[in-house]
Amino acid sequence: MNLSKRRWFVLVASCLINLCIGALYAWSVFSSPMAEHLSKLLHQNITPSTLAIVFSIANTVGPITMITGGKIVSKIGPRWVITIGGIWFGSGLILSGFSKSVGMLIFSFGLCCGLAVGLTYGCTVSNCVKFFPDKKGLAGGLTTASYGLSSVVVPILANQIIESMGVIASFKILGILSVLLVCLASFFVIPCPDGFVPDGYTAPETDTKTSIKDYTWKEMLKTPLFYIMIVMLCCGAFMGMMIISQASPIAQKQVLMNVSQASLVVSILALFNTGGRIFGGILSDKIGQVNTLMLLLASSIFGLFLLVITKEGSIIPFYSGICIIGSCFGGFMGIYPGFTNEKFGAKYSNINFGIMFVGFAVSGFFAPIVIGKIYSTFNSFIPAYYVAMVLSALGIILAGLYKRVEKR
Repeated sequence: MNLSKRRWFVLVASCLINLCIGALYAWSVFSSPMAEHLSKLLHQNITPSTLAIVFSIANTVGPITMITGGKIVSKIGPRWVITIGGIWFGSGLILSGFSKSVGMLIFSFGLCCGLAVGLTYGCTVSNCVKFFPDKKGLAGGLTTASYGLSSVVVPILANQIIESMGVIASFKILGILSVLLVCLASFFVIPCPDGFVPDGYTAPETDTKTSIKDYTWKEMLKTPLFYIMIVMLCCGAFMGMMIISQASPIAQKQVLMNVSQASLVVSILALFNTGGRIFGGILSDKIGQVNTLMLLLASSIFGLFLLVITKEGSIIPFYSGICIIGSCFGGFMGIYPGFTNEKFGAKYSNINFGIMFVGFAVSGFFAPIVIGKIYSTFNSFIPAYYVAMVLSALGIILAGLYKRVEKR
């Protein structure tokens, strides 16, 4: 089987791998029962808010291994890097099932799982995008969408295990399943050769003219485009991470939904986040990455405005805003792997995308803190929406600046 056909098997295997490690985003399912478990065990009042630091750390440390993993890939290949990452991630979940303190949970879930996700995710996405120079947006969209889809699929499975066997058993069972599935899927992953071109594909003339050499990470950091791109990623990711982190409380406190209705909001947000990654990637292949990013940023401002005007019981503007924001955030995450590859070359994309992903990590850390602080100060989420709208507007300005700098 030639590489043009085999690359599709690599893509499917990579999507399955990302679906497994996306279990990181099932944390909201684990937090309440785990807080209750530790409270009984330690005879202390531990709440889900107490454990929020666990998820923040897991979100923040990923770029560390994305960057270092990029260097390792060139030496041992993506298959072994993914295998190591899968075992590491599964072991982190299993260790979480043995946690007897908040500190141990921070180590097992926050550090082990977070670092393992960075190692594995960075490898699968970068390798797939290299295989699809003709469909960068589609490849990036599908691989990131499978990661996002996990936030829909895994909580259903985790909830069933928690209800029947308890939260401790759910960590261990999901950990074992993750190791088995990731290791199995990794056998279908092969490295993309440098300069690979699929059968029948000829790069458009515009691509040839703007073709950029393969930048090392040091060379990338010397370009003004990198700094525009990473800040633009911060702006685009901020509104998504802010709403994702507080979707349930927003639904309950602003719209006065009950717990069951708020859970549905979380699931709908996750679905549109997933769909946005695919749609954004496909659209970027047609109208260009920067034009798509500008469209997403403008749409996110409208989505945030709908949340601003949402009153008690205003279901239609609320759901509309949630769906738009989820789609826009997902679109950003689906576009950026191919965007980074397009501008700085494919050869060192494993490392370069890891560095670019720091922009997401910054928003992933600060966005939940900002909306939490704003709500505790004003007893309202609306000022936080205005902050996110300003950042989205800044992102549009940066996109315009990007176009001017690129022309020069």
